[in-house]
Amino acid sequence: MDLAESKIVERVIYQPGICGIEGMPTRLHFFHAHPPIMLCAHWHAQIEVNYVMRGSVHYRMAGHDLRLGAGQMCIFWGGQPHRMDASSDDSIYAGAHLPLVHFFRMRLPPAISAMLMGGATMLTSETDCADDRNFPRWRNWANSGDEVKAQHAVEELLLRVERMFMEPYTIVSTDMECKSESASVSPSFGVVRMCDFIAANFLEEIDAVDIAAAAGLHPKYAMNLFRKSTGMTLIKYVTLLRLSRAQAMLINGNDSVLQVAMDSGFGSVSAFNKAFRQIAGMPPSDFRRNVRAAAAGG
Repeated sequence: MDLAESKIVERVIYQPGICGIEGMPTRLHFFHAHPPIMLCAHWHAQIEVNYVMRGSVHYRMAGHDLRLGAGQMCIFWGGQPHRMDASSDDSIYAGAHLPLVHFFRMRLPPAISAMLMGGATMLTSETDCADDRNFPRWRNWANSGDEVKAQHAVEELLLRVERMFMEPYTIVSTDMECKSESASVSPSFGVVRMCDFIAANFLEEIDAVDIAAAAGLHPKYAMNLFRKSTGMTLIKYVTLLRLSRAQAMLINGNDSVLQVAMDSGFGSVSAFNKAFRQIAGMPPSDFRRNVRAAAAGG
C-alpha cells in the first residue's frame, strides 16, 4: 500500500502503487490497517473483501455509495472504478484482494458471482469476535514467509467468504437486474485454468486462441464459458489487468504514455488510449495530471 501525505487535509492518502494491487493485479493481497482516503477512484482486477473492525468508512462505487461500520463485511468486484472518500480517524479494516483464479475456487451460488461481476456489493453484519482474530492472523500468516501458513490463510479466507452466503446478507446496487448470463452457470476448472494462464501472460501478446489452448479447450467454447462465468469476454479481462498496471505506472513513474502502453501489454498507444478512456473517462495523460495535481493540493 502506497501512502502519500496530503497537503490539503494533512493526513495520509492512498495512491495506486506499481508494487501494490494495481501494479500486480494477479497477486493475492491481504491487508490489516487504517484505511487511508483516496483522492481519485482506482480499479484492480480482483474481488475485494473488506471487514471493518473499528470506526467507519464510505465508498463511492461505479453505481452506488456504501457506508460500512464496525462489525460489517462486504465483497465487491474491484474492476469497477471505486473510491474510499471517507474514513474515520479510528477506523481499522482488514481483508484481501482475490484474483479470479482464487475467486472461482469458491463454491458460491452462480447468481452471486454474476451480480458481483455486474457491479453489486454484498454486505453482511453477521460477524463476530472470531473475525477480529482471524483477519489479522490471515494477513500475518500470508506474509510470514511460511508457505504452509500462507496457504492455510488463503483456504480459511475462502471458506469464510463462502460462509457469508449461508447467513443473512444484503445486496447493495443501484441496478438489481443481473445482466450476466452466469446465473445458471457454475465456473468450471476450465475457467480456473484460463485465469491461471492469463495471470502469467497478460503482459505478453496473447489472444483468445492462446488462452483456450492453454486450458485444453476449443476457442469458441472457451470464450463462451468465460463470458457466462464472469460476465465479460476473455479479452476484456486481459485488458483490465493491463489497465490496472498502467494506472499505477502513470501515477508512480515518469515514463511516456507510449512507454506505459508498451510496458502494460498494449500493442499500440491508440488501443491503450481507447481502453483507458473507457474505464477512467479521460485520456491517460489527463489522468496522470489530475491525480498528481490532487495529491499536490493543486
